[in-house]
Amino acid sequence: MANDTSGATGAGGRRTPAATGLVLALTSAVAFGLSGALARPLLDAGWSAGAVVLVRIALGALVVVPFGVRALHGQWHLVRANAGLIGLYGLLAVAGAQFGYFSAVAHMQVGPALLIEYTAPAAVVVWFWLRHGQRPGPVTLGGAAVCALGLVLVLDLLSGADLSTTGVLWALGAMVGCATYFIINGDDSTGLPPLSLAAGGLLVGTAALGLLGLVGLMPMHATSDQVTYAGASVDWWLPMLALGLVTAAVAYVTGIGAARRLGSRLASFVALSEVVAGVLWAWLLLDQLPAPVQLLGGVLILLGVVGVKLGERDVATVEPDLEV
Repeated sequence: MANDTSGATGAGGRRTPAATGLVLALTSAVAFGLSGALARPLLDAGWSAGAVVLVRIALGALVVVPFGVRALHGQWHLVRANAGLIGLYGLLAVAGAQFGYFSAVAHMQVGPALLIEYTAPAAVVVWFWLRHGQRPGPVTLGGAAVCALGLVLVLDLLSGADLSTTGVLWALGAMVGCATYFIINGDDSTGLPPLSLAAGGLLVGTAALGLLGLVGLMPMHATSDQVTYAGASVDWWLPMLALGLVTAAVAYVTGIGAARRLGSRLASFVALSEVVAGVLWAWLLLDQLPAPVQLLGGVLILLGVVGVKLGERDVATVEPDLEV
């Protein structure tokens, strides 16, 4: 299912799918990484996690849906044929992942929440091993180990960070949604254009969160108080607009495009750079200054991604032992 990712440029200096995929993946990671830093002051001001996620996803849907419809070129049978997949994507990869993450951020720091959520790449590797018999080779496993070490250093957990049990459970829920995001994104056999998948997922996620709010199962609280970033106070709608346009619309569309070009496993490991981006955004907007050890961790994450990319060429495919 993954496209060939060898080589960076083609004849005449044109970008190959791998190079384009890496640019899209990094764009998505930087956009997603901004969400925690933007959301935390809103949560502190009295917004509930459900309200932040609902407004964010709804704004993203308003932007992406027209482009998703256009990308279909009238092939509505693709939507009907993949209705279940779109529903699963909206419930887990969109609503579940984002609500779980913002709920975690409400109970713990941005960094540790991202670390737990981004154990998702390991879940993706295990899924393809068990479901499709794509056994990871030693280079892939080595790259994954280097990424894991880099994440621990980036989040400075060796200093003994105090983790909230409630926050950890929400972050684990976000991990399940995140793994679903990468697995579905990388499946190019459905025929659905990336814009159409993003549009459908955002619509389903908006409807699901709105329904939970209407029946009272998900608290929906909002305020009109100003919020503060890096010492500057701004109106609440400015970060909400950025959450919808940048961290939802741009992030999901570029993320799907990246996975279609790189495959689910590689895209999920490149997306680990979201943790670095998240820490840097938290530094810039929330005055959470990274330590030198965190910068070292960022370098290790990049080295680990390179290892995983090299390991993609040597994936050993075996017949799965169990029918799934």
